Amino acid sequence: MGAIVVQEFVTLDGVAQAPGGSDEDLEGGFPYGGWQMDFDRSALAEGEPPEENPVAEWEERTEALLLGRVTYELFAGSWGVWDEDAPGFQGELTRRYNRVPKYVASRTLTELPWKNSQLLGPDVPAAVAQVRAETEGEIRVWGSTQLVKTLAEHDLVDEYRLMVYPIVLGTGKRLFADGFPFSKLGLASSRALPSGVLINIYRRAGSA
Repeated sequence: MGAIVVQEFVTLDGVAQAPGGSDEDLEGGFPYGGWQMDFDRSALAEGEPPEENPVAEWEERTEALLLGRVTYELFAGSWGVWDEDAPGFQGELTRRYNRVPKYVASRTLTELPWKNSQLLGPDVPAAVAQVRAETEGEIRVWGSTQLVKTLAEHDLVDEYRLMVYPIVLGTGKRLFADGFPFSKLGLASSRALPSGVLINIYRRAGSA
């Protein structure tokens, strides 16, 4: 059986919307797109040493992607078209993301252009439970806050990996928004990067 792992860049007030680009997700008139990249550039400009890349380590274990519509379309237009022979981490992750199966929760999409992609169908929780049962390794969720809520409602999240940035935005889609189901978690590990970013890993309370 696989493990469903939610990975997110989040602010101190829990916002997970559009961390990587200004036009990544404009829903609700969100004005701070690219906040994570802006923070990282600011840290470098202030002379902080380049940080290790925990995402690179995590992604070596990705055996499938589980995505909502908005995140899928964003990824399909980036990782799905980028050069697999690009140097370094970008090329490595592009090759992996093209290879692994992508499972998409959407009520509106009928065609999925990115190879190895398929729709989960109308009963998302049942389809995800089947995917988890049939997959060996980590099933990665990025973004997809509505999908994460649905997964949590059906106790389908095995682990949250959160990179918490010392920024407060005051607006935007939050990972744990009002109405998120009660979830009791245990802190598996925590470490601080030189920039002040915290990497917190949570699992179900009582899990090893």
